Amino acid sequence: MHKQDRQLRVGILGCGPIAQFAHFESTVKGHNTRLYAICDAAEDLAARMGATYGPDKIYHDYDAMLADPELEAVIIATSDAFHVPAAMRALEAGKHVMCEKPVGLDVEEVEALAQTVRRTGKILQIGHMKRFDPGIEAAKRFIDEEMGERLALKAWYCDSTHRYTMTDAVQPLPVLSKAALKPKDNPKADLKRYYMLAHGSHLVDIARHLCGPIDWVRARLLQRFGAYSWFVETGFADGTLGHLDLTVAVRMDWHEGFQLYGEHGSVIAKTYNPWYYKSSDVEIFRERTASYERPLGADGHFYRRQLEGFADSVLDGAPMLGADIEDGIASVKAMAAIARSVETGEAVDVASMTGAV
Repeated sequence: MHKQDRQLRVGILGCGPIAQFAHFESTVKGHNTRLYAICDAAEDLAARMGATYGPDKIYHDYDAMLADPELEAVIIATSDAFHVPAAMRALEAGKHVMCEKPVGLDVEEVEALAQTVRRTGKILQIGHMKRFDPGIEAAKRFIDEEMGERLALKAWYCDSTHRYTMTDAVQPLPVLSKAALKPKDNPKADLKRYYMLAHGSHLVDIARHLCGPIDWVRARLLQRFGAYSWFVETGFADGTLGHLDLTVAVRMDWHEGFQLYGEHGSVIAKTYNPWYYKSSDVEIFRERTASYERPLGADGHFYRRQLEGFADSVLDGAPMLGADIEDGIASVKAMAAIARSVETGEAVDVASMTGAV
């Protein structure tokens, strides 16, 4: 692991499972990042993580961490309900922000966050780490540079009834604390909303990443035997048609991927459960040569790669390759539109959406 001389000094807010499984290791391994600080109100949890990962400083008060002049950027790894207020406080303190997805729970709070981003001039990147999957990166290059006009996208994100059995086999046990801060309302009390925010945000972002802005959606939802399945007809701004399938949970292995048909070729992708850190299997077909390309994507640590890209933008002014606040607004509006379409049975214009998901 080679560290460059200039490293972005990063503080991580929240020492819970997503920080333990993804962000601590990414910050320590990143070639241009340094784990400068961690912060958690649960002192026992912060002490355990401090002993394991060796940050320069440990805080139990978020404002105290933000007041540290050496701190340059914050990763927000908290419950979803805390994302927007924590991001706003960091931006106002002059820090750059990488925020876990979804960036917010309703359109209005995300638009308010966007105003803060624009006013402060700081960088905010949303943790849609699949954009940094090497297989998906290869697909994106082909789509943008060679595919020509797009015709249709089929994309799916289907969680598995066996996902915890399988991930428990490869993940360490998370360290928990009874003193951990929790949102006022239980996010899993409304599973329909929780699944859309937790999983649908990934599906919507990948669809937008590959095919551009979504103009309208028409959605149906079926609930049976404890499973939820959304089928979403999607109209993209360039005229491409789409079909999105969000199902939680399928009685089979994790099932995620997409097929995209275009003028000069097609792409088929199979995406794995993220905790395997395995690049998507992608087949790119070029009509011109009647041949396939299948990139290996050996470096599948997309959490580390997204953080390195964020640091490149902060340190060197590199173009931001991740999802920005405008992507965040568009994704929350699309998810809210899907919820509205399920209620009404009608097609819903995404740009006009307000309210909660």
